[in-house]
Amino acid sequence: MIVFMKKIAQSKKKLAANQIIEFLKKKDFEFKEELRQGAFGQTVLLHDSEIGEDFVCKKYAPIHEEHKKDFYKNFVQEIKFLYKMFHPNIVRIFNYYLYPDEFTGYILMEHVKGTEISEYIKEQSENINQVFLQTIEGFAYLERNNILHRDIRMQNIMIGEDAAVKIIDFGFGKHAYDDKDFDKSISLNWPFSQPDEFKNDVYNFQTEVYFVGKLFEKLISENQIEHFGYKSILHGMCQTNPEERKKSFASIISEINLNKFLTMNFSEDEIFSYRNFSYILDNLVSKIEYGANYFSDIDKIILKLESLYQNTMLEEYLPKTTLLSNCFIDGSYYTKSINIPVCYIRDFIELLRGSSKEKRNIILSNIHSKLDGIERYTGFNEEEIPF
Repeated sequence: MIVFMKKIAQSKKKLAANQIIEFLKKKDFEFKEELRQGAFGQTVLLHDSEIGEDFVCKKYAPIHEEHKKDFYKNFVQEIKFLYKMFHPNIVRIFNYYLYPDEFTGYILMEHVKGTEISEYIKEQSENINQVFLQTIEGFAYLERNNILHRDIRMQNIMIGEDAAVKIIDFGFGKHAYDDKDFDKSISLNWPFSQPDEFKNDVYNFQTEVYFVGKLFEKLISENQIEHFGYKSILHGMCQTNPEERKKSFASIISEINLNKFLTMNFSEDEIFSYRNFSYILDNLVSKIEYGANYFSDIDKIILKLESLYQNTMLEEYLPKTTLLSNCFIDGSYYTKSINIPVCYIRDFIELLRGSSKEKRNIILSNIHSKLDGIERYTGFNEEEIPF
């Protein structure tokens, strides 16, 4: 619901630049339970009765009062990171409340209904390969956006009820653009053996490759998993010597995709159907809002596409183009006016129906890569603002 503002209710005058807007209503939430108590604050589960949704709220409140001022900037930095991120494997932020005079604040985030990765794999070890791929995708996204997580441990990788990986807790996150940003400025209680670059006080994206590798090495060892499909890649991630280690998450994804394409052999007709469909989707969407995510459940996407086709199969072109983009994008975005042949949707559905699970995941990964290349925007379009 749009909350109208005091200034607007009292006057029809045009707003002046830099004018302070006062909201009429303070938002209240129902406390449900405490989720985690850490060194830098408390994380609780809250319920919004107006929309019937749960949210995770993280409060900045260090146990040691003397650290409150020093680490407040880290908390603000975490908010900045999360606001700029839009990826299905990164936790979403919905709002924040900062009180700089008191060096405290709150972050309101999505509630990931699931478990830590260690508990999930203990119960569903058959999904280790898919969990590994999603985790690599999430960290590759951070790498592309020059963000170091710097706190890679089991409790910071969650698996939702839909088996979607969510990377959480960016309290130690850092933007890194050049060599001076890769200094090892923090010393955490690392759960794994230390890589060689720590001897030179270096922590970079290749260090993140190492810690993600060690995390999965531990999961596989503790659960005695034999069916892990990326053993050679994992071995290359876990080398303490960076000269012998995989260089980046991007190179890992390239190697995975190359191996998949070499073993799966997409036919010319399959490639043609995919390219026709991805071309129209890429041309349809002009901008995507920073807070938007992508749908990652391929079975649900197929059901949406089938429903769309069933309702438009007698038409030559799709009557409402956003019906197509709504099958893939969860959030706000802008579209262009283009003609979309309904037969392209039919051919794409047939491609997905006739593909194995692994092939479907490759197709969806390529669709997401297409969407990643589309311009992002923040905030509202002027025409959408109610004043």
